[in-house]
Amino acid sequence: MWVEGTTNGTYLRRSMKTASWERATVLARVIEDSDNASKTPERKDEPVTIVKAVTEYLADAKARELADATLYKLETQLRKQFLGWCKAEGYKFLTEFDLRAAQSFRASWTDGGLAKKKKQERLTGFFWFCIRAGWLTANPTDRLGRISVTQAPTDYFTRGEYEKLLDATYLYREGRGETIGGINGTRIRALIMLMRWSGLRIRDAVTLEKTRLINDNLLLYQAKTGTPVYVPLPPQVAEALRTLPDGVKPNPRYFFWSGNGLPKSAVADWQRSFRRVFKLAGLEKPDGSAKRCFPHMLRDTFAVEMLLAGVPIDQVSMLLGHASVKITEKHYSPWVKARQDQLAASVRNAWGFLGGTSPLSPKRGKTKLVLIQA
Repeated sequence: MWVEGTTNGTYLRRSMKTASWERATVLARVIEDSDNASKTPERKDEPVTIVKAVTEYLADAKARELADATLYKLETQLRKQFLGWCKAEGYKFLTEFDLRAAQSFRASWTDGGLAKKKKQERLTGFFWFCIRAGWLTANPTDRLGRISVTQAPTDYFTRGEYEKLLDATYLYREGRGETIGGINGTRIRALIMLMRWSGLRIRDAVTLEKTRLINDNLLLYQAKTGTPVYVPLPPQVAEALRTLPDGVKPNPRYFFWSGNGLPKSAVADWQRSFRRVFKLAGLEKPDGSAKRCFPHMLRDTFAVEMLLAGVPIDQVSMLLGHASVKITEKHYSPWVKARQDQLAASVRNAWGFLGGTSPLSPKRGKTKLVLIQA
């Protein structure tokens, strides 16, 4: 009798040196058992470390072409804060991180309510990535309680306050660092006017390319349909951009940016200058207290003035570059009252045309006609 087959990955054909089928069968089983015993047991995959998971998640985020600002936030929260906390608390593998660990990590955050909410959303997204990768079967952040955020509505600049901001730029004297960066009263005045009348965010305004100004129209962005979205600028604003003096390190491509370094650093320089302008303007609330001012309020001013002027909210949403009208409604709900005040005034003005009388006027008696012969 002969045995033929594959053992330990090698083809085998051997004589059993017996004519007995039963004896040959027993010998074949002995060879199989010996082969199985000689094999190295399959090594089970070790649990994935938190460091590896974070590294692959950040690499995937970069491959998805996320915005630089988003990548920076993910890098800061996960690689610096999350990994640092896990190392200090002794967590090495993903499977060790449970709900209690998530609660403890969240308790270490010292940010405001809105920032905490965003952090929790990013952490949840990270663990969903781990589940899709097959490293976890459940998301440890699923049962985390929601963070309640009472967000104070962002204010905007009235027309009088906007004029005070422009006046303050004539009193502006740049500091040493700003002289190096080429920030002066004329340039920051042009930036204020641009943001107020275009609705651009400060980052988009600072990095605005000169080719996007066509006559008095500013190209905001390219819609998904391929249609360009423009916003007309007042002639004095467009002229201020065309005649803008160069900074210390001018770049023919940009209005306000040298093109060197990161846009984030350039924005930080301009934000410091904005704080000085706001201080010079000395804006106050109706109760006499100082009004907190931020560059983003110029974008809010653009949106609110458009709404008060009767521009449909879907068109305002398009000008702001929002993905949905619901986003516009959410962010500018604080100005519903302002729009209501305008509507109320319009209704009062219309009272005189409703039946020819105002509801506040005395009731009229019966009409009596008198015929007069000419």
